[in-house]
Amino acid sequence: MTRTHTASPPNADADLDRIVGAFDGLMHRLMATHAPELNLLELTMSQTKALYLIVAAGELRMSELAGRLGVTSSTATGVVDGLVGHGLLVRHEDPADRRQVVVTATPEAEATLESFRELGASRMRELLAHVDGPDLAVIERAIHVLDAAVTADAAITTDAQGGHS
Repeated sequence: MTRTHTASPPNADADLDRIVGAFDGLMHRLMATHAPELNLLELTMSQTKALYLIVAAGELRMSELAGRLGVTSSTATGVVDGLVGHGLLVRHEDPADRRQVVVTATPEAEATLESFRELGASRMRELLAHVDGPDLAVIERAIHVLDAAVTADAAITTDAQGGHS
């Protein structure tokens, strides 16, 4: 299945550019005020992304991780080396193909991601405390709309890949 495109309103691209620009500005301001606790974790963005991917999948072959990160196998190996060194991942042979290396998360990895979630939720509560009731409803609706878009996009991508994610 391919993505279908309908005729866009004349200013659709400008609208999208404006929204993406506003989101980008928000993300920059959020990062500038990010919790100092995150700096104590000593993980790179690549390591953090890899950790999320592995925890979500349960386990991944190194080749799958490299593909999902969009990097070479040697780069993925370097990322994994750092996470193994932090005690967040373990490597083992794939029982189905001993030539393949599989990585899984340790309980420490789960705890690390939980601390990320807690920091994020705490920060979101702090920010939402400054928003009035009617605007809170708008934010909640926007989150539901974006969630539906993510779900639809994932379904299209999975279908385009022949049912494999």
